[in-house]
Amino acid sequence: MTNRVATTIATAVLALGALTACGDDAAPAPEPRPWPAPDAWGGTTGPGVPPVSFTDDELFVNCAYLSGGERDVTDHHNLAVMYDGYLLMPWAPEWGGGGLTFFDLSEPCDPVPVGSGYASTMRESHSIGFSSIGGRWAVVNSLESINRGGVQFWDLADVTNPTHVADLNLPNFLYPDAYARVVLSVFWQGPFVYAAHADNGVVVIDATDPTAPEIVTTITFDPVIRTGQVQAIGDLLVVTGAETPDTALIDISDPYNPVPILGGRFLVQDDAGDNRDFYFSNTSNGFIYYARKSSGGGLIIYDIRDPQNPNLAGSYRSNGNGGYVFVHEDYAFVGESSFGALYSIADHANIEPLGRFELTGDLDTVTPAGHLAIVAVDDGANRGEGTAIAPWRTTPDTNPPVVTWAWPRPDSVDLRPTSRLGLTFNEMIEPMSVFAGSVRLYEADTDPELTRVDVFLSAQETIVNVWPEAPLRPGVTYELHVPAGGVTDVSGNAIAEPFTARYTVADP
Repeated sequence: MTNRVATTIATAVLALGALTACGDDAAPAPEPRPWPAPDAWGGTTGPGVPPVSFTDDELFVNCAYLSGGERDVTDHHNLAVMYDGYLLMPWAPEWGGGGLTFFDLSEPCDPVPVGSGYASTMRESHSIGFSSIGGRWAVVNSLESINRGGVQFWDLADVTNPTHVADLNLPNFLYPDAYARVVLSVFWQGPFVYAAHADNGVVVIDATDPTAPEIVTTITFDPVIRTGQVQAIGDLLVVTGAETPDTALIDISDPYNPVPILGGRFLVQDDAGDNRDFYFSNTSNGFIYYARKSSGGGLIIYDIRDPQNPNLAGSYRSNGNGGYVFVHEDYAFVGESSFGALYSIADHANIEPLGRFELTGDLDTVTPAGHLAIVAVDDGANRGEGTAIAPWRTTPDTNPPVVTWAWPRPDSVDLRPTSRLGLTFNEMIEPMSVFAGSVRLYEADTDPELTRVDVFLSAQETIVNVWPEAPLRPGVTYELHVPAGGVTDVSGNAIAEPFTARYTVADP
């Protein structure tokens, strides 16, 4: 098996060594490379979440229903997210056969489909990752037959015609057990995709070429974790179970040799000190938010800002049965199976319920999109009503996104040359707005135009990752800068407060 990224890194290391050996006099003076303006990414093709207001009586009331089209016969839906200013809705049952549909939300209560694609091998997706390496791509789950399935790649260059381009079948895949040996989520960081492969662990995939992805390695756990959710934030991989209390924090600073973080393997407990199963989780702001399943649903929050010392930050019991959870500003959106819940999490120690969403079927998912909520059921829907749009706030979202956490920790002085840098925002980010002008890496205390670092950038939900295309130089301090006016949320608000962090690479 070849590893394209490994070859690129090795070549860069050899070139750096040769340059050093020739002496400083042999090195040509670098040419300035000006940064694009922070807002020069061009804006979205679609309108994003529009500035439409609602009355108090309209809150938490479904005003529109979404269908993937005539082939969406099961109405098994899950999350839907904004991409390029359109609402992107994956749709597929767990046994396969589905697609991606884009909607224009100019009138939120009268959404208009703008494009749809179908793949017989697409499986129910609990996440969707994006990349802009050599094009515009998405990754979801796949299932070809009872013992063949894994991940699936789509070309999103034309939102009117999203196209399935590749499947990668993973070892030891098995269905119809919907939890034990299937892929439950995916996360795209730089050229790599991480696939949560249930009892099989986490499969690391080189997707430099999404039309020909390759398996790099598999992260396994002893004892086994039924991996459900996987998210990468810089050098940190967060792996959480599905219908278990398990969590594992992994150091991926060497992307080819992931290692467990000391103290980062733990069982989730509630405020009574009892182990609690959760259905799924989401990581942002330096916290993991768990949709509590056993003993009454609700929400459990863990602080992982020190990954070696995770600790309980808050717990709330709802008398529901947790599904999936997403965070927007100081609010958590949780599918509770028989209803959806909006919680205030401004004070983690005092979680407060604020409202309920209703939709016929197994209501597992409520995804925030500005002041709208996308409510979905993955079983038992009324025909054509697998997903609904409901406002949860009367006024449009005008708050700019804010960087809430960075990993590795800013001012770290022991980075590996192969480290990645990760940021979380307090709300979902428009992936198209993350580009060379809006997220910058360069050598500190220099002219940034002379020491600009080429990076792979990726955004998924609230997380932005920076992956240097070549190894960082030992002993050098780098600055990560997110200027004002560049990165936007899904409502079109640009970051107002710039963010800067410094990192030093360890000497050999």
